[in-house]
Amino acid sequence: MSGLVVKELTPSMRDDFLTFFDKVAFADNPEWSDCYCSLYHFANRGKVETRSLAASQIEEGRTHGFLAYDKGRPVGWCNAANRYGYPALHWLLGPGPDKGERVGSIVCFVVASTHRNKGVATHLLNAACEKFSKDGLEYAEAYPVKKPPSAAWNFPGPLSMYLNNGFSTHRDADWYLVVRKRLQKLG
Repeated sequence: MSGLVVKELTPSMRDDFLTFFDKVAFADNPEWSDCYCSLYHFANRGKVETRSLAASQIEEGRTHGFLAYDKGRPVGWCNAANRYGYPALHWLLGPGPDKGERVGSIVCFVVASTHRNKGVATHLLNAACEKFSKDGLEYAEAYPVKKPPSAAWNFPGPLSMYLNNGFSTHRDADWYLVVRKRLQKLG
């Protein structure tokens, strides 16, 4: 997509994030409309409270990721941060990186139905890997579902996207895989 712009989430982008999740992200999957990408930060508490907590997390700089824009409107989201920035990730996925490893985790993608299969998620993935490199992290790590029961269950990103972008399987973890990419040092 030639007009796509990817920006790292800042507190000043809170309203764009909320608009995306309120009106765009789950227009075709309303059952998931109360998530606000909160799973890895806190338990879902219903749409109103989860939305409020997500807004607070952004304002306090505790939610990290990237928004993709087309013609000034948000059309995609990627939740990506240092592995230790996700309290629930350790509980959901088991042990974290080996001692001393510096790992960035990519945990979720949401792309507007109008923009799917157009490379938006790959642009977001590349932005996350670039940010991790700039932050001095050694690996980008993600958790694609091995056999997603529907397209919606590809929310961690499809395995094929990771494999096509230099990731390889790090370990098999029951219903998902841990995939990793060694990052280039940027300095």
